[in-house]
This record gives sequence, C-alpha cells and structure tokens, in this order.
Amino acid sequence: MGPLGFVLILIVLVAIVIIARSIRVVQQAKAYVIERLGAYSTTWSVGLHFKIPFIERVAKVVSLKEQVADFPPQPVITKDNVTMQIDTVVYFEITDPKLYTYGIENPMTAIENLSATTLRNIIGDLELDQCLTSRDIINSKMRSILDVATDPWGIKVNRVELKNILPPKEIQSAMEKQMKAERERREAILKAEGEKRAAILSAEGEKESAILRADAKKQAAILEAEGRAEAILKVQEATAEGLKLLNEASPTDAVIKIRALEAFAAAANGQATKIIIPSEIQGLAGLAEGIVESVKK
Repeated sequence: MGPLGFVLILIVLVAIVIIARSIRVVQQAKAYVIERLGAYSTTWSVGLHFKIPFIERVAKVVSLKEQVADFPPQPVITKDNVTMQIDTVVYFEITDPKLYTYGIENPMTAIENLSATTLRNIIGDLELDQCLTSRDIINSKMRSILDVATDPWGIKVNRVELKNILPPKEIQSAMEKQMKAERERREAILKAEGEKRAAILSAEGEKESAILRADAKKQAAILEAEGRAEAILKVQEATAEGLKLLNEASPTDAVIKIRALEAFAAAANGQATKIIIPSEIQGLAGLAEGIVESVKK
C-alpha cells in the first residue's frame, strides 16, 4: 500500500469519526439548543438528530424536569423593625430552552437575587406576628411575582416555600416564655373547669341521693300507715261481723253472762295480779256453784 492509499484510509476514518460525532440522540426530558455559524438555529427534542459538522454546534443541553433551588438564609426586616433570617426554596421548570439559553446570563443567580429582593419587599409590609402566621400568603405572593419576572427567561415558577423563619435569639426566648405562660394558663383553666365539674357532679349526686332517701322514707311511712289502717279496718269489720252474728242468734241473758265469764277466764290466765269481777258475774258464779252442789247430792 502506497502513501496515497494510507492517506485515503486516514481520510475515511476521520470522516467516519466526524459523522459518528455528528449523530446525536436526545434523551427524554432533555432539549438541545443548536447554533449554526454562531446564530440560533433550532431546538432538538427527543429522538435521533444529525448535526452538520463544523457548521452547527450544540450550544446548550437543557433539562426539562422540575428543578429545586434552595437558597441560603437572607436577612429581612419586618414592619416593626425586627431582623429575621429567612431561607426560601423555589420549584421551577424550563418551558422555553431558547429563552433560557439566551434570555439571561446566569439564570440561577438571577432567580436567587430576585427572590431575595421580593422577599424583603413583602416582609417589609408585615409585622413579626404576621410573618410567622402568614406563610401561605407570603408563598403565594412570591410565586406570583417570580413567575411573571422569570417568564422572559423561559422559566416557570411552580412553587415558592419559606423553609425557615429565624427571629433574633431574644425574640425567640420571649416567644418561648409567652408560649409557656399560655400553656400554663390553659392548664390552670382546664384544671379549674375539671374541679368545678367534679364538684357539680358530687353535689348533684348528693342531692339525688337525699331525694331518693326522702322518697324511700315517705313510701315506707305511707305503707306503714296503710297497713295500720287496713288492720284497724279488719278489726272493725270482724267486730261488726261478730255483733251481727250475735244479734242474729238472739242470745238470752244467761248465755251472755256465761260468755262474759269465759272472757274473764281468758283474761285471768295467770298473768294478771288483780282482777275486778262485776257483781252480775259474781251472782252468776254463785248460781253455777249451787247447781254443781245440787248435782253432787
């Protein structure tokens, strides 16, 4: 092989290398900004592309994924002259690779400075307490302002979050004391309410117990009175019934006297120490004794 053949082989190899390097595959969520002779030509999306050697070049490879920029704390002053340290997190995505490439020199530095300036403007109109309790409002305002400002750069700001709000140490100490005092106050209120509720329940229990006891005594007295009345009624009914039967039998004087004698015999059952016998019963006893003597003779 002569020198000419070697040169041809070398030229072919160089051509193959150049052609191979000119074939580009664009991955998913990527975009290639292409320049032709130093001027913007086109933007390659996903797929296989061929670059004209020595004429076209890839100016920038842009990621289309959502990105996160975590900026360091920035000193800001509130409306009531309290200096705080606030760091922000910005979530954004690139919507136009051409504007992102040619719109601004350093997009990340621009977004950081813009977010710091916007944050100072918003916080400057709020007091300390409002800053601590209005994070959602601050986030929404910052996102709206940044989204409008970064639109010419081909960037869309999706969310802005205040990561940390750090007041001065003396303010933090005062806030902690205030929170502790508030917790102690709430605890004392809850304890007092619990004791009050317990006392009310105890008093109500004693009241109900007293009412139940009085009710029980009342019912017992009523039942006892009813029992006595019923007993008296029964006795009266028995007496009336006895008198009725006695009247119906039409007893003689002798029978009545004998019944009276039987009653006194039942009364003098050995437990009485002194018995007074009416004269009529004494005569009846004498008569009975005479009858017994005549029978014996």
